[in-house]
Amino acid sequence: MRAAPEVRRLGVVPYADALALQKQLVDERREGRIGDVLLLVEHPHVLTLGVRGDGGRSHILAADETLTSRGVQVYETGRGGDITYHGPGQIVGYPILDLKPDRCDVHRYVRDLEEVLIRVAADYGLAADRVPGLTGVWIGGEKVAAIGVRIARWITSHGFALNVTTDLDYFNLIVPCGIADRGVTSLSRLLGRRLERTEVEDRLIQRFTDVFA
Repeated sequence: MRAAPEVRRLGVVPYADALALQKQLVDERREGRIGDVLLLVEHPHVLTLGVRGDGGRSHILAADETLTSRGVQVYETGRGGDITYHGPGQIVGYPILDLKPDRCDVHRYVRDLEEVLIRVAADYGLAADRVPGLTGVWIGGEKVAAIGVRIARWITSHGFALNVTTDLDYFNLIVPCGIADRGVTSLSRLLGRRLERTEVEDRLIQRFTDVFA
C-alpha cells in the first residue's frame, strides 16, 4: 500500500512556470526530499508539442498571426505524444511519482492514468473508455482527456488534461494529438451543464488516490 500523494491545487499557472516547477519537484523526488506529489493546474491558452518527430508542429492549422491574436503560445515540452491544447476550463494534472520499486511499467502507468479519468467520468454517469492503439480517454468516439507523460529513471512528470468547461473551439487551431478523424469533447458539453472546477478536482483526487495508493 502506497501513501496517498500530496496534492497541490495551484489554480492558473503559466505553462513555463509549470515546466520549471515539475523539473524542480522531479529532482527533489529523486533525491528523496519529498514524497509523491500531484499538481492540479489550469493554464492560459497554450499549444504544447511532444518529442516525436516535429513534436506536432505540422499539426498546427492556424497561422502564427492567428495564434498571436488569440493569445495562444506554443511550447516544446519534453513529454511523449503529439500536439495538444491547454487552456481555461481544463484541469491539467502533473503527477510527480516514483514508480520504483513495484510500478516500473510505462504501459501500466499510462493505463492507470486512463483508469483514473474513466472513473471520474463514471462519477458523472458518463461511460468513458479507451480506444485500442490510442492514448487518452474517449466518450462516444470523442476525446475528453489527453495523456502525455515523461518518465526519467522511473520518476514521472507531465500527465493528463481533462476537458471540463473548455472552449472546444480552440482545438480547431490544431489536429489534436495528430488524430484527424476523431473529435474532442468536454464533461460540461456532454452533461449539458456547467461544472464547478473544485468539485471535479475533488473527484479527480479521490479517484487518483484509489488507483495509485
